[in-house]
Formats: sequence, structure tokens, C-alpha cells
Amino acid sequence: MSHDEYDIARTNPGAESSVASQPRNETADIAGAFTHSSEPDSRMLHPQLRRLLAGTPPDQTRVERFFSRNRFPLIEREAVTFVFHGEAEAVFLRHFMHGIPNGIPFARASNAHLWYLRLRLPPATRFEYKLDVVRGGEGAWINDPQNPVVATDPFGANSVGHSFGYAPPPWTRPDPNTPAGRIEELAIDSRAFAGPRRLRVYIPAGFVDKRIYPLVIIHDGEDYVAHADLTTSLDNLIHRGELPPFIAVLTQSPERNDEYTGDPRHSDFLTSEVLPVVRERFPLRRDPGGTVLMGASLGGVAALVTAFRYPGVYGALALKSGSFILDRSLIETRDPLFARIADLLDEVRGDLARLPSRVFISCGIYEGLIGQNRLLARLLSDQGDEVRLLETRDAHHWQNWRDQLRDSLSWTLPRGE
Repeated sequence: MSHDEYDIARTNPGAESSVASQPRNETADIAGAFTHSSEPDSRMLHPQLRRLLAGTPPDQTRVERFFSRNRFPLIEREAVTFVFHGEAEAVFLRHFMHGIPNGIPFARASNAHLWYLRLRLPPATRFEYKLDVVRGGEGAWINDPQNPVVATDPFGANSVGHSFGYAPPPWTRPDPNTPAGRIEELAIDSRAFAGPRRLRVYIPAGFVDKRIYPLVIIHDGEDYVAHADLTTSLDNLIHRGELPPFIAVLTQSPERNDEYTGDPRHSDFLTSEVLPVVRERFPLRRDPGGTVLMGASLGGVAALVTAFRYPGVYGALALKSGSFILDRSLIETRDPLFARIADLLDEVRGDLARLPSRVFISCGIYEGLIGQNRLLARLLSDQGDEVRLLETRDAHHWQNWRDQLRDSLSWTLPRGE
């Protein structure tokens, strides 16, 4: 993911939804549910914080004991409380959730170096955030010093918080009883791009040459490995029988903003070069039903367009937080690359029958383009495609896409294999 696109996604950034549902306001799900309290005398404070602040201002010993005995942010059934300890002129919460107030100020406790903010959040919400700490009149965005949990992306790391009821899927964690697959390097001298391209290929544990495997081509596959626990998750899901064994090609573009927004060389590269090479190298199914394209963000656009340009080659699509533009009025507030995407979606919309008939679409409800993902799902469903739309209480983040991995691949990979 390029830095420009990541900024776009963050600036304009569950529950399963019926694709037949009517369009909703993109922030209607969270309006009224997301509120904050930063009044020092609030009776709604987390019990541990309320005890700390009761009576005389806490001394350094009590403050240190408070931090050593609790995990942060503090989680209640209906709220999350952030606490910062340190010299500052002001402290603000910065997050990456669309449709929710940002830059929310912390309150200063009677202890001048203690700050806190309580937010009411819907259950099972996951979010990433930073603290904006103002000193000397200037703010600096930092990860939460009290929270050791971070999520990485191609440009760094953010603190991770969640409300009551969310937990990472158990299959995202390493399991010593799970046999590990392996990743092989594969180089292609590409005619489409007039130069070498490097691929990585995930091969499941227990691979045997005599078995025929389905194939999944994963856009930004190296980022999935680095930031979304891909290999650990696939190892566990396959070992537990929740996914069939399959081969995954991990493709990575050096110029994804251009290549993933309509460059015909990308579709040609995957279909005319990558597919023949991996089918020669590995025992793969050669029918559309055994060949899946997956992508997130702009990678979702690239997957959709590739399948559209090569009808009958790919049997299913897994599209996560796709940067889709079906409503041209949305172009005005976005980067010019979205005009190219709107042109592509106009073309796709004009002949939806060219697309695979089995499609998984997911998006976080705190993403600016969730309405466009809902609309695409409904258009495909209306023409008779098998469509699953999954909405999550998360935003445009790699771990959001990780958490959907089982659902997306169990829906798109061949059944009964």
C-alpha cells in the first residue's frame, strides 16, 4: 500500500448484513452510540479511576500502583477509558474511524500530570489510535505509553484498543501444535512489465505432489504476511479443517496506486503470466471454481477489474474494504485516482455478468466507503450472484482484514475439497 493511498483511506475512511438491505446513512450505526465523558466529578468513571481520584489528589505512589495493577485502556461493558500520565498542556485522542469525532480532549485530573478520557463504544468494536500530546504549544502523535498492544502497517504502528466483547480470533495466534506451511520465492521475467517480478508462494503443511490444490492470488500478499498474521492464520485454519489446503500466490506491486487502478498490464500479468507459471510449478486446479482473487483497499479494485477483464478465468472474488466509487459525487472530496476508479466501476457496472458469480465483500462500519461496498454487494446480488456481505466494527486496517480471513476464504474456496 502506498503512503498516499493509506493517507486517503484514513482521512476518508461487526455484524453481517443482508445484501438486500436498503442503503443507510454511513454514520447512522454509530451516531448516538459514541459519546465521551471527561468531567472530573463524573460518577460514570471506571471504578478503578474513580477510586484513584476520590478524596485528596493522589500522590506518585498511588498513581504508580494504579498503573501497575491495571491494563489500559480500561474496559467496561459500555465504555473504554484512556489514561495518560505525564507533563502536558493538553492531550487528545486521535483515531482512524470515519464518522466519529476526532481530536477528543482528555480531562486533567487534580493531579496535574494525570489525564483521562472515557468513551462509550458499541460492543465488539476494535480501533487503532494515537495520543496527541501538546507540549510547548506543539502536539506530537505518540502510541499510548500505557498500552503495549500495537498493530503495524507499512508506515509504522498504532496502539490498538477495543470495547467489551472483542477479541482477536484464536486462529491468529501461533499454536505449537499446528504444523507450519512454507513460503517459496518465485521470480517471473514479466513481458507485461518488461522486467523481473518477484512472487512469494504459500505452500500448506502436508503438501503432496499427487494432490490437486485450489489457488488464491492475494494482492499485497507480503503486507498480509507482515501486518495481518497471514501465515500463522492459514496454518491454523487449514490444520483445524476450517479451510481446505490450498496454494496462495502473494503478489506485491511496487506502484500500486497506478497499477491497481486500471493498468491493463496488471490483469495481463496475473492472468497470462502468473497463472501459467504457478500451474506449471504446482499441482493446481485449472478450472475457474478452483481459482480465487483476493484484495483489500485498492487491491480489491485490482481483483475486481482483473476478473472483469478475464471473464471465465476466476471463479470467486474476496474483496475487503474495496476502494470502490459507484457514486461520482464522492469524487469531489477524494484524491484524483478515485476518478479513475469511478471510470472503472462504470465499465464494470455496465456488464456485471462478466464477473464471477461468487463474491465475498467486507468492510468496516467506520470506513468512509462502506456505503459503496454495500451498493456493490446489492448490485451483484440483484443479478443473481452468490454474495456475502460482512460488516465489522473496525476501520481501514490490516488486522480488520486479518479478522475476516476465515470468512472470506471459506466462502470463496471450493467446498467439499
